[in-house]
Amino acid sequence: MPDIGATLREARMRARIDVAEIEAETKIRAKYLRALENEEWDLLPGPTYVKSFLRTYAEALDLDAKLLVDEYKLRHEHLSEVELQPINAAAPGRERRRRQAPIVPRWLVFVLIFAALIFALSLLGRDDETPPVASPTTETQTQTTPAAAQPPPPPPRRQRISLRIIATGEVNVCLKAGERTLIRGQTLQAGQRTKVFRSRRLRLTLGNNAARLIINGRSRGVKASSEPIGIQISPDGRRTLSEAKRPVCSS
Repeated sequence: MPDIGATLREARMRARIDVAEIEAETKIRAKYLRALENEEWDLLPGPTYVKSFLRTYAEALDLDAKLLVDEYKLRHEHLSEVELQPINAAAPGRERRRRQAPIVPRWLVFVLIFAALIFALSLLGRDDETPPVASPTTETQTQTTPAAAQPPPPPPRRQRISLRIIATGEVNVCLKAGERTLIRGQTLQAGQRTKVFRSRRLRLTLGNNAARLIINGRSRGVKASSEPIGIQISPDGRRTLSEAKRPVCSS
């Protein structure tokens, strides 16, 4: 995969987010955020802080935090000298001894062959034995014993989405998460942006299309319309809302 720092920097620049905004959201000092992007690990307090900062920074950018932390461990955390020693290494100060195969006396070989011949001849003189019959009780019990009940699988974890609104012109915004109002009819000017909102489902009304939506770190435009635009955003995607279903906010 690409370098850890490059992945963080490209995701932040793609979302058009300043380091200062990430600092305010994550409470991680800007110099540490820049050290993560530049992979200057010596400027960070220690490996434990590096992994904690890396996980928080990745989550703020909607990246796979576990993947980045595992990549850091693989590249920068080393095994101790004891763990790096080969398993079959000889102990210091001792010489490995070669094991020689024992020599079998020739007379013992003849005795074993003779005993095997006598045993084979004795088997030829016996009648065939009737094979044992399996107990019907055991077979019945095996067939009728119910299988152990399997526990039901855990319910799937519901995903959350992130949204930031960047105004490209003057636009009125109403944003709700369920019945909770997040932005109450606020008018944004060109270049103004909102903070990042996170929820399982968001409903949005825009006065016009002078806005860009940063959904899970990716920029999305808004189709032009002569009427207010209603949008619902969920883990399944986004869809346009009818006039009756558009959220309404009173400023």
